[in-house]
Amino acid sequence: MSAAELELDIIRDKIREFVLSNEKVYDELLNIIVQRRRSLEVDFHDMLLFDKSLADLAVERPKLTLHEADRVVQELVEEKDPETARALKRFHFRVRGSPLVVPLRKLRSEYIGRMVRIEGIVTRQTPPKHFLYHAVYRCAQCGYELELLQELERRVEPPPKCPRCGASKSFALATELSQYVDWQKIIIQEKPEDLPPGQLPRSIEVILLDDLVDTVKPGDIVSLTGIVDLALSELKRGKPPIVTSYILAVHAEASNKEYVEEISEEDARKINEVASRPDVRELIVGSIAPSIYGYEEIKEAIACLLFGGNEIVYPDGVRVRGEINILLIGDPGTAKSQLLKFVARVAPRAVYTTGKGSSAAGLTAAVVRDKLTGEFYLEAGALVLADRGVAVIDEIDKMDAKDRVALHEAMEQNTVSISKAGIVATLNARAAVLAAANPAFGRYLPNRTVAENIDLPVSLLSRFDLIFVIRDEPRENFDSAVAGHILDLHSGRVPESFRDTLRPEFLRKYIMYARRHVRPILSEEAKERIRRFYLEMRRKYQGPGTPIAITARQLEALIRLTIAEAKMRLSQIAAAEDAERAIRLYLAFLRSVGIDVETGAIDIDAIMTGVPASRREAYIKVVELLRRLEEAERGPVKVETLKAEAEKLGIPAGEVQRIVELLIRNGEAYTPRPGYIKRVI
Repeated sequence: MSAAELELDIIRDKIREFVLSNEKVYDELLNIIVQRRRSLEVDFHDMLLFDKSLADLAVERPKLTLHEADRVVQELVEEKDPETARALKRFHFRVRGSPLVVPLRKLRSEYIGRMVRIEGIVTRQTPPKHFLYHAVYRCAQCGYELELLQELERRVEPPPKCPRCGASKSFALATELSQYVDWQKIIIQEKPEDLPPGQLPRSIEVILLDDLVDTVKPGDIVSLTGIVDLALSELKRGKPPIVTSYILAVHAEASNKEYVEEISEEDARKINEVASRPDVRELIVGSIAPSIYGYEEIKEAIACLLFGGNEIVYPDGVRVRGEINILLIGDPGTAKSQLLKFVARVAPRAVYTTGKGSSAAGLTAAVVRDKLTGEFYLEAGALVLADRGVAVIDEIDKMDAKDRVALHEAMEQNTVSISKAGIVATLNARAAVLAAANPAFGRYLPNRTVAENIDLPVSLLSRFDLIFVIRDEPRENFDSAVAGHILDLHSGRVPESFRDTLRPEFLRKYIMYARRHVRPILSEEAKERIRRFYLEMRRKYQGPGTPIAITARQLEALIRLTIAEAKMRLSQIAAAEDAERAIRLYLAFLRSVGIDVETGAIDIDAIMTGVPASRREAYIKVVELLRRLEEAERGPVKVETLKAEAEKLGIPAGEVQRIVELLIRNGEAYTPRPGYIKRVI
């Protein structure tokens, strides 16, 4: 017996002893027999406690060690249950974890051939394929059969001549006798929070085999143990000997997406200490971007967005989102982008993007073609990567109209559906959306509706739970306080707003702790307060033509806000006080944008439909008139003709112009040539 064979025997004996002597591992072995699974999952720490030399060998020479370990598992299953062994054919010894925890950015040549542990986010995934690992070739002339074991990176060819009959090129693959294993390639990329500023994210290819196929999907954060190997297929005659590395997965698991940091017992103690303070909500709100003066209501709304509501699935399977969506519309220079940047930094999981730098595919998901194989596969976009986190979109008004449509489904249903190149898929995008926009006219005009002030479709506006208008109006006391605050910051003094605040790192952990452990339910008092407010607002409806103050969509938003207010103080019960604060935020939103600028009445239709109740009659008349004129002229209608005809019905020309602009903005009409309008049919 050679030294190498002796070494393999020792390895097999040690692994066998480890499996049989460790109670946890032995129970797992019995489980895989009962559940008819192929993989025996073992924690690296258990292996290290059993035998350090075996653990070291698994890290330094994983291919050799794990191959022998697979054989040991196969033998043990055969001994315990021969029928299961015959049915499943092959078994795997999968090690979870490695002492070599390597960030993707630090993966260098020293790790080649060793077992490492990496973490990242899955951005692409190929469809499952089949790797031919045991090929049986048959001679077409004499029927001689030849068995060849294939390698992942290189195909082992049969000899040019048959050893028995000497016929040349007579070998053909006997597909029914050959053995295959499922194969899949995924791309793992650095997590957004690990990315150094100004750097492109690094990624690496990972090969999943057998029962690891389809265990993860695009958008998942994965913790993966694998062997760093080289793509030797890139070595070609006459080309420089430069090869790229990939990872052959040994163990993969999708970690909880929401919580990428661990919270220690000391952190938990401090968090509960802060939560017991009577002014905890004021403390958290004050800790949201303390460098920006004022905006208490907006900061409280952002705090609610960070804590989130409860996702609910009704008995009939209908899912209601728990994420809170907020839109900030503001005059230039009102620190909108600074607020957004702060949220992107403090949220446990956030993806920041801007309207002009985002396409529909970049926001949702794209189908891309693999350069080597020509296969199509999915690539996750910003909203999918922000799953269970916050998607921060600045300059949302600068997005192309065709790209904005991609947000509709993600914001209400929290999914992204894609159907391209034969790939039909639905990905999760359970992300809260915090967006900022500039007014369409440069500054917000108080005498125009919110739909006219923002260059966004009404269908998108209605999906925001709260919309805040930040207007830049000279107010002496406020301006003096802002000037003093900014001057203090620039001169190195600590302004008053920083005195009693939580550090961003601690605030992130507090939010994570609340989202992980707190799931408040509405108390009877809170239910009654929300019900009373909803009915009061609905009673303001006086019949057809009068404004509607609130709808069921806003009722759900109120519940989400109430739950988020309770989460801020780590309470499992949402009290009446939480409902009061949610109502106060909602009224601030209505005062900000939901007021009919002509009658002063609260009118949610100004946001839901873009047309306040006072103008709805004129809007209906103009649309009907446009339809009749189009039929009469059998084509586009001159805007001046439309104005003249509308004036006969008592509608001023200025109002007609406003309705025409609204129709074009909402995509209901277009201008085929200057001065003309035509409906989109």
